[in-house]
Amino acid sequence: MALALPAASVPELPKQLDIGASVLCEYKTDSKVEWHRSEILDIRLNTAGQAEYYIHYVDFNRRLDHWVTADKFELSSLEPPGQHKHKDKKSHDKLHEDQENRKITRNLKRKIDEVSHFQKGAEPVEDSKQAALEKEHEEITKVKNINVIELGRFEIDTWYFSPYPEEFAKCDKLYICEFCLKYMKKKKTLNRHKLKCELRHPPGNEIYRHGTVSVFEVDGKKNKIYCQNLCLLAKLFLDHKTLYYDVEPFLFYIMTECDNRGCHMVGYFSKEKASQEDYNLACILTLPPYQRKGYGTLLISFGEFF
Repeated sequence: MALALPAASVPELPKQLDIGASVLCEYKTDSKVEWHRSEILDIRLNTAGQAEYYIHYVDFNRRLDHWVTADKFELSSLEPPGQHKHKDKKSHDKLHEDQENRKITRNLKRKIDEVSHFQKGAEPVEDSKQAALEKEHEEITKVKNINVIELGRFEIDTWYFSPYPEEFAKCDKLYICEFCLKYMKKKKTLNRHKLKCELRHPPGNEIYRHGTVSVFEVDGKKNKIYCQNLCLLAKLFLDHKTLYYDVEPFLFYIMTECDNRGCHMVGYFSKEKASQEDYNLACILTLPPYQRKGYGTLLISFGEFF
């Protein structure tokens, strides 16, 4: 005869399991399951009404941040918000150093510009507000908003936050045309778009070809929408990329693999048309499916040549 378990045997989630709390979380590698200290960054309810927690593994890259349910936690290790001692010492030291030696750099300026883009109509900021805006930028981007994208024949797990429009950022999976980089919420919308999209390569001049590899130069002023979509896509895989909505001062060099279906983007780099600091590269990315194949080295070589 089966006996019902008493209600007291069903564990309740502790109230301290809140944003800012620290707890050991399951971490799976290829060969085993390990436990690592994590910090809860956000909480949401899934479609079944179950709480999910967005966690960051302390001392690990932010690309590993993800949503988990409470069964992945070792609750006996829970330390409430403000009480845990296992902070990322490297990040803390770096933050202290930045605060002591803060300067207005090109990177920081673009972070300020990005935050200003979110705050429509914002006035130019004073130096005294730079730190606050940078902190706000980190707060906005700390939780990954899109988990997966479909790009061509690949379904790719994303790594970081990217400020797609809110109606698209709420989608777990985003569908992107691999040729024009237009983004959509539904597969059927992508299929209809494919029937109408006339592009089969980046909208620029082909400046290099060797075998199946081609490179196209795209002017941010002439192809503004394409280049903005490219920046949104790139931000999903670059933690420190500062999305610059004003793409007109930049040239984008898109590397592709070509077949009878068209030229499929492998990666890209961008550079300012007139750089006061004489930088060769403003940004560089090899898409995850093409990494560890030598394309990154090739992109860097091109960046030094042009």
